[in-house]
Amino acid sequence: MRWLESMERSKLAVMGLALGVVLFFAVNVFSNTTFQSARLDLTQGKLFTLSSGTLKVLASSGEPISLKFYFSKLLGERSPQHATYFERIRELLERYQDISGGRVQLEVINPEPFSDDEDRAVAAGLTGIPLNEAGDLGYFGLSGSNSTDDKAGIPFFTPERETFLEYDLTRIIYTLADPERKVIGVMSPLPINGGAAQPPYQQSPRWTVLDQISDFFTVKMLPTQMREIPGDIDILMLVHPKGLDDFTLYAIDQFVIGGGRAMVFVDANAEVDVPPDGRMQSLPVSDFNKILTTWGLKLADNKVAGDLDAARRVNVRVGKKTSVVDYVIWLGLDKRNFDRGDLITGNISSLNFAGAGILEPTGIEGIKIQPLISTGPRSMAIDASKVMSRPDAVGLFRDFKADGKPLMLAARINGTVKTAFPDGPPKEKDGTPAKGVPPKHLAQSATPANLVVVSDVDMLHDRFWAEIRQLLGQQLLVPYANNADFVVSALDNLGGSDDLIGLRGRANSTRPFTMVQDIRQAAERKFRTKERDLQTKLEAARAKLDSLQRRRGGKQEVVVSADDKSAIQDSRNKIVRIRKGLRDVQVALRQDINRLEGLLKFLNIGLIPLLLGFGAIVVALIGRFRRKSLFVTE
Repeated sequence: MRWLESMERSKLAVMGLALGVVLFFAVNVFSNTTFQSARLDLTQGKLFTLSSGTLKVLASSGEPISLKFYFSKLLGERSPQHATYFERIRELLERYQDISGGRVQLEVINPEPFSDDEDRAVAAGLTGIPLNEAGDLGYFGLSGSNSTDDKAGIPFFTPERETFLEYDLTRIIYTLADPERKVIGVMSPLPINGGAAQPPYQQSPRWTVLDQISDFFTVKMLPTQMREIPGDIDILMLVHPKGLDDFTLYAIDQFVIGGGRAMVFVDANAEVDVPPDGRMQSLPVSDFNKILTTWGLKLADNKVAGDLDAARRVNVRVGKKTSVVDYVIWLGLDKRNFDRGDLITGNISSLNFAGAGILEPTGIEGIKIQPLISTGPRSMAIDASKVMSRPDAVGLFRDFKADGKPLMLAARINGTVKTAFPDGPPKEKDGTPAKGVPPKHLAQSATPANLVVVSDVDMLHDRFWAEIRQLLGQQLLVPYANNADFVVSALDNLGGSDDLIGLRGRANSTRPFTMVQDIRQAAERKFRTKERDLQTKLEAARAKLDSLQRRRGGKQEVVVSADDKSAIQDSRNKIVRIRKGLRDVQVALRQDINRLEGLLKFLNIGLIPLLLGFGAIVVALIGRFRRKSLFVTE
């Protein structure tokens, strides 16, 4: 009887197991078909979640778009990294296809060597890389087209730009879906479009930020002397306005009051305005306060912003040695410095500024000044004269004294603005009425102005936000900050479109240990102060020794006195002690950092396994104790 009962239990167990397996597969099939579009993204910053900008672009696109995604299977076999990246891109493009409701059509193609597909890949401008000695090429790119045969694509997907993948893909969709673009008028005395700079008149390349802007807008370069902004300009972009005559300022004034949008970059110390030989023809300071003040802002005179928390680490020469120091006027800004509620900066991850000026509101009624970018609380207004020529990075860091309040670096202006020329347009040199100016003088804007002002010009230059690398004979732009993304986002917003703003700035930002930085920074400042004191004593001791040795070698004193001998020896001993003190201070700083580093390694590597092991032992002991108690009870 017991045997039959055990058999029944066994059958029930087998049947239960079988039903469990069937239920498992049934649930998986059901969830795969029903919740295929559902996604759960637990990463910081939602790196795998499509941004609202991408969703808007796909939803508003009325133009049918054909995407051909080329990937050589042979490349995937040779490079697992590229195979994994291919799967990531394919899944993302399929998601684009689903969301667009069929307006985006995707075709995945394997361009085998010497096939028609390979010919089509080459015709589309894709780049092939050699895979073997036979000369077979591998392709990994995207080609897109619309109904009017406009073309856009990516010659080769490189994992180095993986963090900018959504940006690159959505840019293609946007470019093909919206062929009509806003016109950006760019005015600057700097060679932003390439050409000869100021003395020594060396040829300079076109700034990459213009190429980024050209992907979404029509860029039109404007002269720095004009009497009316052309009527086809939708947004005016001023970069380092200085030396503009009154007629040009009046043209800008009337353009804005007439409803034109503008983005202005001013600076109290534009490093890109300094020739390579350092011989400045004029101060690298923007001169635009005459207009800015009527917009409710002004650029602080002779002041640049310093920030301990955002300071970037740079190499500097200290004597004959290279030292690493926090350069407090070169700022690596992150999300803590941005207005997260604004469409322009809401999804920007990082920006690099260099010697930025400080914007101050003038308090004009009816004008709203909204800070977009600010420094942290440990900031300081530094005299621009200290950084214009051969700045002392160590000295700036050592003497830094935080004011305890943030400084405004970029702002949005909204409201009714008045003209900077209340008496009308400027007169000709002979006193006659101006010629070629707008026919009607506007005293104030009829509709609220929408403007963006940034207090740094250098942030636009390539060397502060991107690295140009060579890949297969072609230049590859690898951004390490979102400077260009910020500019394009602002122009998108000023142009009345926020479709692309959400997708920018989705690069993996560095996640530093702020506590570690604070400890290191405090220790280093202490080290720099002691180093300066010891260095001063060392120079004084060396000077005294040199003086004594010159007396010893002079013709007037052939025999050195005992006092001089003793003084020379004392000076030498003092120099040795001071040098030892310098080494001790450096060793102490390194020991503090190493001790902190060791503690962090222990916490991250050793502590967790120890806790898990200890927990497992405790659980095992508790289980054993319970089983023993149960056995005793029975």
